[in-house]
Amino acid sequence: MVPKLVYDDACPFCTWAVLFAVRRGNIRPVRLSAVRSGDSRLTEAERHRLPDAYEACAHLVTDEAVYSCGAAVEQSLVIAGILPEQFVGFLRQFADYERARERLYRLGAEHRGLLSTVVGREPPVNKHLSAEHGHRERHSE
Repeated sequence: MVPKLVYDDACPFCTWAVLFAVRRGNIRPVRLSAVRSGDSRLTEAERHRLPDAYEACAHLVTDEAVYSCGAAVEQSLVIAGILPEQFVGFLRQFADYERARERLYRLGAEHRGLLSTVVGREPPVNKHLSAEHGHRERHSE
């Protein structure tokens, strides 16, 4: 299964961030609004694997796991080849790493309006991807 990244498609910063990962790795974007409406590219089984409060942050759904919030960004960057897996393994040795990663994610989420003015892209992601790349969404994503 190609990893699927659930993102807030009402957020220009989130769109930019997901577009960054999707263009560099084998990752499929999934609009949060489509998950809410039940019309997303997630299978029913994948949808049930999301946490109850799935609307609170981004999620990366893979065969092995569901990564949420900062972990979703981290794993997306690993898949995209931006963040070396060995480096992440090194960081995970430190007791405060996970807390710092999640704090950084929350900081970005809390300031995404400001960040959108600098690097935002008009949602949704598929608006910026060509059909040749195979990233066009199946439904309204």
